[in-house]
Amino acid sequence: MSVETMIKVVAQRVIDHAEELTRLDQAIGDGDHGINMKRGCEAVLAELPTLSGQSLPDAVKAVGTRLVMTVGGASGPLYGTLFMSLGRALPPSPTQAAVAEAFAAAITAVKARGKSDVGQKTMLDVLAPVLDALGGDARDLPERLRSTASAAAEATIPMRAIRGRASFLGERSIGHMDPGARSAALMVEAIADVMEERP
Repeated sequence: MSVETMIKVVAQRVIDHAEELTRLDQAIGDGDHGINMKRGCEAVLAELPTLSGQSLPDAVKAVGTRLVMTVGGASGPLYGTLFMSLGRALPPSPTQAAVAEAFAAAITAVKARGKSDVGQKTMLDVLAPVLDALGGDARDLPERLRSTASAAAEATIPMRAIRGRASFLGERSIGHMDPGARSAALMVEAIADVMEERP
């Protein structure tokens, strides 16, 4: 699994679901999450020739930098922090345990940047369960990551938003999937597909 392939598949998956993310954000946010994420991922794809020659940690950090520079709203800083922190913590050839350790550090950084935590109807409600799924047997890891991410995004529907733009809606935020949780799930599902070498 090459770094280039992983970045390409993840970015394209988000781009392909931009309209869905926009619809989700129109219900409880500013309505621009899909547009912003698409712009950021297109910028990442434009950098792919440069990224492909870099080590895994450097490429992941570069993705984060590009997202900070091109994704508007709160998502840019949060996803930028996630990828830059992940890249800083990853070794060049990580084991599953090393990925989990680096991902934990990245989640901590996102919590600090967003002044948020699990249970507040944000992307963290997908990232934290995915971290838990990284533990355990490697044989069914891709399917475990995929199902965990999907279920975690669905689980934000009955939540009341505590952080982010949706928090201003109070009780009216209940009954809608969080857009950031959905975009995080899309990325995890894409990585799982690459791990299984799915098209």
